[in-house]
Amino acid sequence: SDRKSAFFILGEKTLNFSVYILKKLTYLTTVLAGIIIILFIIVQMIPGDPARAAAGQGASKERVSEIRKEFGLDLPVYIQIYRYFGRIINLDLGKSISTKKDVLDEIILYLPASIELVVSAMFINIFFGILIGIYSAVKPRQIIDKLSNIITILGMGLPIFWVGIISQLLFYKILDIFPYGGRLPAGINPPAHQTGSYIIDSILTWDIGLLSISLHHLILPAFIMSLPELAVTVRIMRNSILNVLNKDYIVTAKAKGLNKNRILFVHALKNAIMVPISLFGMQTGWILGGTLLVESVFSWGGLGYLAYNAIYKRDFPIIMGVTLVISLCFVLANFSVDIIHKYVDKRIT
Repeated sequence: SDRKSAFFILGEKTLNFSVYILKKLTYLTTVLAGIIIILFIIVQMIPGDPARAAAGQGASKERVSEIRKEFGLDLPVYIQIYRYFGRIINLDLGKSISTKKDVLDEIILYLPASIELVVSAMFINIFFGILIGIYSAVKPRQIIDKLSNIITILGMGLPIFWVGIISQLLFYKILDIFPYGGRLPAGINPPAHQTGSYIIDSILTWDIGLLSISLHHLILPAFIMSLPELAVTVRIMRNSILNVLNKDYIVTAKAKGLNKNRILFVHALKNAIMVPISLFGMQTGWILGGTLLVESVFSWGGLGYLAYNAIYKRDFPIIMGVTLVISLCFVLANFSVDIIHKYVDKRIT
């Protein structure tokens, strides 16, 4: 009977978890559909004629009309949206107006560079944000706590593109510590293409020299990209730790004479970390959304670079494709955080 009872409880928990995932997937799909519709309408309102931009200023009206018909730009917006949904189901994001290449192929080519930058920025955000936040809470008004205040001011009070330009002036022009931009110096060939990430490909090909150069070029743009979210993580982690340290069970643990590190990292951190974790999903999306500015400043050939050129050329399929990928990453990151929360805290419904 005990085995049957345990099996029944396990089955009920599995069913509840499956229902929760299904509910979140339904929400994810609805959000993506809404994003596509809103984005499609906004893109249609951008000034300029993409067909004219693709044909060139000297093209005849007949040529412009042909391009407009070829890409379906002559159809009503609701029909274009309906066709776009049909193509997405088949993983077809259309063709670039300017290059005539498949949008999905273009995105796959540029995506690894952005992922490399975003993952590095998120690592800096999570690792240093939690570490500095804990130290600031445990030892307030000391140098680390003052450093966290500087990070907060820079990250939350200044535009990221301006900070990027100033960092180039300081660390490249004046101090000559980091390179100006780009993923590799001019004249240096990238590693053999396997994943598109220079870091991973350098490791796979055992090219330590190229790995060192790639990391050297990655550090500054990754730090600048992480700065706004790092500021948020540090402050929230600090406040969360301070709040938990005032709880009765922590006071009781101190009264029992438990080791300070055990109290902090075993008892306090377990509860304090839940608040920052809930932000990591959104922060991933925000960092990915900031690639356009950072990649433009640092000449980083990723999705931001692709989107910048597409906006300049009024290449609507590319703009739609890049924004769709960023939106998908955003909702998937939040979905993953929700699943982790549900797994850690069974009270969430």
